[in-house]
Amino acid sequence: MHSTTDHGPDGHSSARHESSAGHEPPGGSAPAACLGYLELLARGAPAEAYEDPAAHTAAEGGVPAAEQGKQLALRIHAELEGRRRREAELTALFETVHDLAGLRDLDDVLQAIVQRARRLLGTEVAYMTLNDPERGDTYMRVTEGSVSARFQQLRLGMGEGLGGLVAQTARPYATQDYPRDARFQHTLPIDRGVGEEGLVAILGVPLLLGGREVIGVLYAADRRERVFEPEQIALLRSFAAHAAVAIDSTRLLTETTQALAGLRAVNETIRRASDIHDRLTELVLRGGGVDDVTRALAEVLGGRVEFRDSVRFGDVPTQAGGAAPGGVASGGVPPEGAPPALVASDGVPAAVERSRRDGHAVREGGSWVAAVSAGGELLGALLLHGHPDLDPVDQRTLERAAMVTSLLQLARRSAGEAEQRVRGELLDDLLDAAHRDPHLLRDRAARVGADLDAPHTVLAARLDPAPAAGAHSGGAAHASAAGVPPRDAGQAPDEAERQRLWSAAAHLAATRRGLAATRDGGLVLLLPLEATDRGAAGSGDPGPDSADAVSRTARRTAAELGRAVGCPVTVGASAPVPSPATRPGSVAAAYPEARRCLDVLSLLGRRGDGAAAEDLGFLGLLLADTRDVGGFVRRVLGPALDYDRRRGTELVATLDAYFESGASPVRAKDVLHVHVNTVAQRLERVGRLLGDDWQAPHRALEIQLALRLHRLTGALGG
Repeated sequence: MHSTTDHGPDGHSSARHESSAGHEPPGGSAPAACLGYLELLARGAPAEAYEDPAAHTAAEGGVPAAEQGKQLALRIHAELEGRRRREAELTALFETVHDLAGLRDLDDVLQAIVQRARRLLGTEVAYMTLNDPERGDTYMRVTEGSVSARFQQLRLGMGEGLGGLVAQTARPYATQDYPRDARFQHTLPIDRGVGEEGLVAILGVPLLLGGREVIGVLYAADRRERVFEPEQIALLRSFAAHAAVAIDSTRLLTETTQALAGLRAVNETIRRASDIHDRLTELVLRGGGVDDVTRALAEVLGGRVEFRDSVRFGDVPTQAGGAAPGGVASGGVPPEGAPPALVASDGVPAAVERSRRDGHAVREGGSWVAAVSAGGELLGALLLHGHPDLDPVDQRTLERAAMVTSLLQLARRSAGEAEQRVRGELLDDLLDAAHRDPHLLRDRAARVGADLDAPHTVLAARLDPAPAAGAHSGGAAHASAAGVPPRDAGQAPDEAERQRLWSAAAHLAATRRGLAATRDGGLVLLLPLEATDRGAAGSGDPGPDSADAVSRTARRTAAELGRAVGCPVTVGASAPVPSPATRPGSVAAAYPEARRCLDVLSLLGRRGDGAAAEDLGFLGLLLADTRDVGGFVRRVLGPALDYDRRRGTELVATLDAYFESGASPVRAKDVLHVHVNTVAQRLERVGRLLGDDWQAPHRALEIQLALRLHRLTGALGG
């Protein structure tokens, strides 16, 4: 017993006596009390049990107090270590859940799941399989720590292997030695993959949604034997539960994002449709053309838009080598009155017919085709290239553009027909009324873009059926040279061909600033000569090469009309007509000459050809109203005459003597008083100048007539 002295606040001291027995722990000695406290700690007893530790301590007989204290301390250490481990695992689990919540990409989520699973359980490998409802199995989706390509591509049927059993039963399974574990259904592909990866101990837990739906399996595995403790299994299950929710949330987020993207795309499509609707409406109101429609459509839909005008799919022959006159590519628009296009024999004609029949745009290869029609009549087609997949809104936009195009085509046709009538009436007046007022004629011509003060030529044209069997074959040759397909023998032109001829002629007249009209069962055109073949500027007179210009115009017109119609078109041309407005009667006077040339071409078998009187040799003298004898002589003998004038030779005289002597060089040398070799040399020179066929019957006849006319004009002083 000892005493202590306490000093109060008043400075007086007071004695306090305590018994040493008061410091004795309840129930006995200090070592026993310490063991009691350790026992309470080891058992996790509540706080009130510490008031009397002896009451909760069971002495172990024969065990020293030190050993007993050691065992209790180890138990406490193990308990503390387990709690620290669980705290670390829970912290890692919470961090993982937090990280998963921040991920948005599904691949990133899956990769994060297997990485954290491997780290939490401290295994060498972690991986995940996802169920495939369509194939009814589960397949390897993500791996971490794997080195085997075969293992990374495994697919497990339901119930096969450890993972297939987990996916089928929705229960976790663990094995410390998978290759020797008979609980699982071993298959050769699974065992090969697992063996190549070298896995031995495997733990698999299901990824569950709503506690029922299995969407996959999460695994942790080692390449050595290992027993997975219940705490580890529970931890991986907890992690798998959070992972399943994260996967499902990511899927929902992805689907929502895709849905929003789809809505944005639809909104953009609707906006484009509204834009093209407004633009097409504006085009119609301000009188735009088809080229404006194709340009606007290409800008709104993207890709390349093509318009084919006046297409007759199926019954128009294909033009070899590409587009035909009147066809339009890449959004261009043909001039008014363009003739029917000749289209390639691809799948477009059938697609156009389907579109016209169904009233909708149809797909053809990598393009979309929308027929442009009105009242059952096919006016053309819109082709959208570069859009193999077209959504319904854009498809409807293409169809609406086709409707607008049909309206514009009808309006353009009406305007073209009105202009054609004006052109035809003006040409009729020039042919029938020779005393029209020139000022009035100029004004009327200016309204349709024609210049009647320039030199022109009158052309007569008609469709010519092929000759019957045994007839002259020259027409077929000329038609073939012009690119016109052959026709059956004796086949007469039908109404459709005559209508196409008129459309092609009207188009030709409009593009060349000329006039066209129907007359005498055929066509008559008044076309200007090329500017380079006219006389002095403003004179209205033909130039020195106007005869060649007339011939070129006739041949070119026959070729173009023949290609547009699809059968031979023969064209006869008159001599140049200077300034039809100044001398209106000259057009009426030139028309009979053009008709005579046309008839002679048909009689000569030159169907599908174009020519003027000057191209018909001596017949031209009979056909032409001008009777240009000097011009005929020049065309036939010009090179020889020029040679004689320059060299002082007598080639023309030798040629005359040769024919006068019955084409005998021996008799000709007596007339000329030269050696026969000299005659032969001169005739060889003539052949080089006039052509190798100068002795052919038709050429010889023309040359003899030219020689005689040359003598007569010389004798008469012409």
